[in-house]
Amino acid sequence: MSASPASAAPEAEQPAGSGPGSRPRIPGVPFWIQIVAGLVLGVLLGWLARSQDLGWLVTTLDEIGSLFVQLLKLAVAPLVFFAILVSITNLRQVNNAARLATRTLLWFMITSLIAVAIGLAIGLITNPGSGTGLTPKDGALSETKGSWIDFLTGIVPDNVITPFTELNVLQIVFMAAVAGIAALKLGEKAKPILTFSQAVLELLQKALWWVIRLAPIGTVGLIGYAIADYGWDLIGKYATFTADVYIGCALVMFGVYPLLLATVAKVSPLQFFKGAWPAIQLAFVSRSSVGTMPVTQRVTERLGVPKEYASFAVPFGATTKMDGCAAIYPALAAIFIAQIFDVQLGVGDYLLIAFVSVIGSAATAGLTGATVMLTLTLSTLGLPLEGVGLLMAIDPILDMMRTATNVAGQALVPVIVAAREKILDHDAYATASASPIDSLDDEAGRRDEDRDADRDEVRDAVPVTA
Repeated sequence: MSASPASAAPEAEQPAGSGPGSRPRIPGVPFWIQIVAGLVLGVLLGWLARSQDLGWLVTTLDEIGSLFVQLLKLAVAPLVFFAILVSITNLRQVNNAARLATRTLLWFMITSLIAVAIGLAIGLITNPGSGTGLTPKDGALSETKGSWIDFLTGIVPDNVITPFTELNVLQIVFMAAVAGIAALKLGEKAKPILTFSQAVLELLQKALWWVIRLAPIGTVGLIGYAIADYGWDLIGKYATFTADVYIGCALVMFGVYPLLLATVAKVSPLQFFKGAWPAIQLAFVSRSSVGTMPVTQRVTERLGVPKEYASFAVPFGATTKMDGCAAIYPALAAIFIAQIFDVQLGVGDYLLIAFVSVIGSAATAGLTGATVMLTLTLSTLGLPLEGVGLLMAIDPILDMMRTATNVAGQALVPVIVAAREKILDHDAYATASASPIDSLDDEAGRRDEDRDADRDEVRDAVPVTA
């Protein structure tokens, strides 16, 4: 006998989590408040450690921040490999996959060109290297170098083990791309490998979620150590350059991106930032595009981008799409270093900077810092590589805003392409909320459960012949 509507209504009105056997959820502190609290506490502890000369506190802050970054890096190599492999094979489920991939790459290049142009314009207007009191003697030759020969020859690894042990992300991307394309060609024969890869990827993402939730603690260490070790005096010497980087990134993120959303994608820019904010704030703290990648993919899907396309575009962007680290920053840094070393740059040099920013952005590889990209730019221009040493001390402060800009762009391009190709779910986009990071994992779990349930319904509906 079926239940009557009257008896079913009270059960339907029960709030989530209040059903039989469920545990009531204790309201937690929103993640963004945890991050802000970590920033404030880090600044206070860093100031205390430096002003009172507390060596043990400096060491403690350094260890906390380093451990958090190390935990993020621990998952980078396998995460990149399986994410790229799975993302390429997922394209077979999308109509016009080649067209989507081409449009994605094209918009990566367009936004990078705009970003580098803004960086060059700000640098030429403000002259960040003038009046700093810094001299070429203050520079030091960087241990990490980048050149076009190294970049091109370094794509192909000597063996399959070294890229993972030495964390050469560019070579890992190459191997994953080859494996993904080979799996597509093999078809059904590769199904066991793809099933295994998908399972490993989900396992890595789940483990990385646990690390991500430690971000407020990592923030205390990273910010605290930066203040304790570098101090405000050092930041003062780089005041113009630091302001240029932050202003340039802000112009791109809050000026160019909203303009593209409103005119090209024809969607609400405010709604984009509302949905993408969890990824942007985590990127600011973690300083790692790859470490933020699971969150970036979740918020991109929440903004209405189909999962099959987002699972390709976001991992691809996390390793190649770097408007902050590979466009704005090297443009400003090249002008800054040229002024310190009294080298005159011409129009041809500025065009070279733009070329390097668009073509060589994969050299940044989504990891903390952009030293390789900077040395690649300097070597192309013929500027002294010792100039890198001038910027290393201030790099952590700059890298926060750079990475936030990177991740915002990595979520932006899939939205633009999906909107242009008319595959964007506008209802999902319009209802995307700035819910905390914790809820994103729950949303993804519910989506997977719904998808599995749909498959079961289809399977059960198909009559089985005797």
